[in-house]
Amino acid sequence: MRNRLLGLLIAAVVFLIDQGFKSWVVNGLNLREVRVIELLPFFDLNWTQNFGVSLGLFTAGSTEGRWALVAMTAAIATFVFVWLLRERKMADIAALALVLGGALGNIRDRFLLGYVIDYADLHFGEFRPFLIFNIADAAITIGVLIILARSLLSREKPDSTVETAPES
Repeated sequence: MRNRLLGLLIAAVVFLIDQGFKSWVVNGLNLREVRVIELLPFFDLNWTQNFGVSLGLFTAGSTEGRWALVAMTAAIATFVFVWLLRERKMADIAALALVLGGALGNIRDRFLLGYVIDYADLHFGEFRPFLIFNIADAAITIGVLIILARSLLSREKPDSTVETAPES
């Protein structure tokens, strides 16, 4: 129970950091009007309104599409929430919490604004290994990578103490 509560706390912290940073980018830095703030030779803050989901897929070009994306992502977040409540290992709970907190941050944007605020632009010259993203996207990606790595690396090993009958 304690691990699950800690997981929900992690999800809440991810959500609050994401929303706080988005508020700062919009209201403090006025990025919507400024459009681009060059921070480092390989990283800028670049205002982007994402009307789709990951990698710009499933772009919502209508009000119906917007609400369909809200419903779809809310269903996924609900699934992740239930999964988190069923897990026992803290590493799995923490990974799911990252996904849940990030998903809730992006759902809130889409619900209130009709799009997700993206701003983090990692680039090496003209090469961009990722589309422009936000803290919620990073949390979701890290959480999913942890889940995948744990599922691949922590498979149960076959019991080597089981003796097999000799072949005749």
